[in-house]
Amino acid sequence: MNYAIIAAGQGSRLAQEGANVPKPLVTLNGEPLIGRLLRIFTQNNAESISVIVNEEAKEVRSYLESLAVDCELNVVVKTTPSSMHSFYELSKVMKQGRFCLTTVDTVFREDEFAEFIKIFEELEGCDGLMAVTPFIDDEKPLYVEVDEDKNIKAFLDERASEGLLVSGGVYALGDEAREVLADCVEKGVHRMRNYQRALLMSGLKLKAHSIDKIIDVDHVSDIASAEELLLDE
Repeated sequence: MNYAIIAAGQGSRLAQEGANVPKPLVTLNGEPLIGRLLRIFTQNNAESISVIVNEEAKEVRSYLESLAVDCELNVVVKTTPSSMHSFYELSKVMKQGRFCLTTVDTVFREDEFAEFIKIFEELEGCDGLMAVTPFIDDEKPLYVEVDEDKNIKAFLDERASEGLLVSGGVYALGDEAREVLADCVEKGVHRMRNYQRALLMSGLKLKAHSIDKIIDVDHVSDIASAEELLLDE
């Protein structure tokens, strides 16, 4: 399995609230966000891990260079206008084949993630598996409409009905999704949510897998919430 981490954001909200390290180095129970993801990925059959950091993230680059990761580690240093464009830069160095992509501030329980990857590895007749959650943590969540077989029918900016899940920011996809990504960049599409819509419009079949709770560490208050979530591991 190939993995990718988007860690190119500025983390401006955390900095404004008093965080004294770049977002990827914010610790949860003593472990940096980016280090935690690298560890979890290597424990889930990682053949390669590709990471993008922005050009100002010297501390993050130094941290990554100090690690001994038990798989191929590719680090891209580039400041991009959006997460989707960060993904595009990562796609240039990622190995061909199935992959799992997430942002550095996405926090989930390890056992639930391992189950997600296992299901994806065994998935047939489908082009991707997207993590969704009933826990709404994002200020502008992306709602996910699914049918009774968990096939994704639409990505919505507004809640169209009760019971809709929201995107968890963990994407497991195949090579066809990279072709859609390149097309999106060429056409000037912005934002990951519009890329996800493009996946459906291109005819790719996506399934949803629900994870009980996923937290995005965007604010200092999210750190305590994430640490509490992980105490149950």
